Amino acid sequence: MELLGAATVVLLVCIACLLSFAAWKGKSGKGKMPPGPAPLPILGNVLQVKPKNLAKTFQKLSEEYGPVFTVHLGSDPVVVLHGYNVVKEALVDRADEFAARGHMAIGDRVNNGLGIVFSNNEEWLQVRRFALTTLRNFGMGKRSIEERIQEESEYLLEEINKTKGTPFDPTFTLSCAVSNVICSIVFGKRYDYKDKKFLALMNNLNTIFEMMNSRWGQEKENPNSSFHMKNLITTSFDLFTAGTETTSTTLRYGLLLLLKYPKIQEKVQEEIDQVVGRSRKPCVADRTRMPYTDAVVHEIQRFISLIPLSLPHTVTKDTPFREYVIPKGTTIYPILSSVLHDSKEFPNPNEFDPGHFLNKSGTFRKSDFFMPFSAGKRICPGEGLARMEIFLFTVTILQNFTLKAVVDPQELSIAPTLSGTGNVPPVYKLCAIPR
Repeated sequence: MELLGAATVVLLVCIACLLSFAAWKGKSGKGKMPPGPAPLPILGNVLQVKPKNLAKTFQKLSEEYGPVFTVHLGSDPVVVLHGYNVVKEALVDRADEFAARGHMAIGDRVNNGLGIVFSNNEEWLQVRRFALTTLRNFGMGKRSIEERIQEESEYLLEEINKTKGTPFDPTFTLSCAVSNVICSIVFGKRYDYKDKKFLALMNNLNTIFEMMNSRWGQEKENPNSSFHMKNLITTSFDLFTAGTETTSTTLRYGLLLLLKYPKIQEKVQEEIDQVVGRSRKPCVADRTRMPYTDAVVHEIQRFISLIPLSLPHTVTKDTPFREYVIPKGTTIYPILSSVLHDSKEFPNPNEFDPGHFLNKSGTFRKSDFFMPFSAGKRICPGEGLARMEIFLFTVTILQNFTLKAVVDPQELSIAPTLSGTGNVPPVYKLCAIPR
């Protein structure tokens, strides 16, 4: 009886697999869904897709199935766009068709369709325009965003000076500096790095979740407006979290790379001394006269590919794409790392080389493949702010300190610790020696 029962289970599994394969075969191919590995019932492509290294997994699958392919994450099909041409075609050339945000469990659970990052339709358009207009207004106001970053840079230098050249982990200090810029914009003030309120904000985002879910009333004049308090709080939350973690992680990864390659750090410092000197604060206008430093900053973002898979998109109707048809509601992942690590545009893409953004004459070389902030209608609204922060904080630190590794630079690991869909640098310590 036991053998009979086991045989029945095996038979049922085989039948389920055959039915799943037949259904997959019927839905994929020219004029249908893009091709991809055959999924298992319920489990999907769990055998082919490795969650700890999705970017490399998708690269291998693209070599087999082409730049547009389908994988099943569980029972749900996901269309993957791999390579500059298809990513640009979807996000830029056909921006309207691919602008919708795909579902993410954390976004649905926390933001509930509000804010900028996870919202869609008219609400998304309204709050995005509001956020962009507000950021631009701050840039043209009495105290510009640049001035706020410069002011925070002074406090950052004070904190680094307190280490007196001894080894320290820069994670918390950099996060405080970047967060304070957002606090200055969103809340109208900055906080001391030991302020209890600020520490609570930094270490316990549950406070923000509670604010986001509070029952504050709407603006009575227009109950259908997107500018009710809950949505504005969620939008502020998006600006705070996205504007803190991504930028501070980029800075932290950048300092690690400069520790790994001290000669590159030295060349940046030489350019800083020539253009800025040691006595005045660096400013954004210096960037155009600092091609090597600009190239290093770009190469940091290209090399680390902070959000390798981008955030998910979707289509709101059945959408013909190349020789396939993507069904309404299908999740789409435009793989940004496949663009940032394109070997034709960036020779030896897995090596950290500022030459990727330099012409032979030493001038800065722009590249359409530089998409760390995504592209099209869903490009990060804080791109301008983030680029200013990364440049000014990096230059200010190197203007005042030489960064030394606590081990032989050759022993430093610069391989990312993968966290979900983001690349995070390994934990490290450094010594900041005053210049």
